[in-house]
Amino acid sequence: MRYELIIFDWDGTLMDSVPKIVSCMQAAAADAEWGELEVSAIEDIIGLGLPEAIAKLCPDIDPEQAERLRQRYSHHFVHGDTTPMPFFDGVEAQLARLRERPQQRLAVATGKSRRGLDRVFNETGSGGLFHTSRTADETRSKPHPQMLLEILAELQVPAERAVMVGDTEYDLEMARAIGMDRVGVTYGVHTPARLAASQPVWVAEDVPSLFDWLRHA
Repeated sequence: MRYELIIFDWDGTLMDSVPKIVSCMQAAAADAEWGELEVSAIEDIIGLGLPEAIAKLCPDIDPEQAERLRQRYSHHFVHGDTTPMPFFDGVEAQLARLRERPQQRLAVATGKSRRGLDRVFNETGSGGLFHTSRTADETRSKPHPQMLLEILAELQVPAERAVMVGDTEYDLEMARAIGMDRVGVTYGVHTPARLAASQPVWVAEDVPSLFDWLRHA
């Protein structure tokens, strides 16, 4: 087994949450009187921590308005928006198969907040599939590699025995920064060309091919 530790991004990699993120961000921008946000612009910042995403999405926004946008996004995501947010087909079963392998460890590195990730863990019952996780509000946001370094240290796994899986360049670049192998998935938000620029060891077009590769790597 090449990789003792597999670290997954969440949104756009394991869970089909992009439509809900887009819907909530558009509603929050309207509430904060920032103006209309294009879908492609919102998709581009998925994976970043929320403060970093707002700063990139809304250049020159003042701190008060940014805080208003942040609060309204959180409100819509938790209470106001009913857009479905399922796992991609087959993800839960495939994760369970990996989890059963002797000495295989799984982790999550996400731009979500700790409260947000714990909420989805509880709602889906998926938290037990992972040995540990890191969120953007308890360490540094992607593409800085700090969350990966913390996961490696906690689980005592060297970078060469781990792989990062994600749908954005932010996922792949934080792994590349510390010499960790990385796998891109093209069914998320960033284009194959954009992922290829980060020199992944594999690019998967769908969930079955992703997990087939991971099982045989």
